[in-house]
Amino acid sequence: MQKFINKTALITGGTNGMGFATAEKFIEEGGKVIITGRSQETVTKALEKLGENAFGIVSDAGNIEDLMSLQQEVRKYTDHVDLVFANAGYGRFAPIEYVDGKGFDELFNMLVKGPFFTVQQILPLMKKGSSVIFNTSVATEIAMPNFSVYSAAKSAVQSFIKTFAVELTEKGIRVNGISPGHIKTNIFNNTGLSSDQIETAVQDIIPTIPFKRQGEASEIANAVLFLASDEASYIHGAELKVDAGISVIR
Repeated sequence: MQKFINKTALITGGTNGMGFATAEKFIEEGGKVIITGRSQETVTKALEKLGENAFGIVSDAGNIEDLMSLQQEVRKYTDHVDLVFANAGYGRFAPIEYVDGKGFDELFNMLVKGPFFTVQQILPLMKKGSSVIFNTSVATEIAMPNFSVYSAAKSAVQSFIKTFAVELTEKGIRVNGISPGHIKTNIFNNTGLSSDQIETAVQDIIPTIPFKRQGEASEIANAVLFLASDEASYIHGAELKVDAGISVIR
């Protein structure tokens, strides 16, 4: 039985990776999806794959003007949103001494302002029984070199899970988060590393993972849809780790 018939999800950063996989599964379960992406090209390509129950908005989660117009854009497709998956983001990693103000602001705009104002703007479209899910990171639990800014930004998002849960309880809107471990995505694409350097980094990471493999985007999608479903109706203010145990097994 399909779980999300007559339901609509907004998934930021839904053109690839975890966001796209979640959109696919939400549609498979009977729902409709609105995805955002930073370029018309990526949005169009994603919609071609997702089919007629998907709609797209060109919107940069790191741009406050785009965020402030998001509700207006979403209203073109629906008058209600049952799930907000605040997922958009990418990584930039550098030693402390090489971090500059521009790079710092870029990450905090994308990873902190983005989810905060996405949820703020979509709240008027959400009703009792709706769900907000934030995407955090294993980087909030494990200290990794070159991750100082990224980890700090994701820690801020982690705090949103609790504070938003407190404020939205009276509205009957559940708020939770997922904490992905090392997942096969394009997280390194904006780092300036070459494809060979990225592959080397990935191969260095894999031996540290208890399951000795990266997670699949679909495994994150499964967790998101569980938290958004009625099966998770008594889960609120929680963060679900989907990391093969790397945050607790050393």
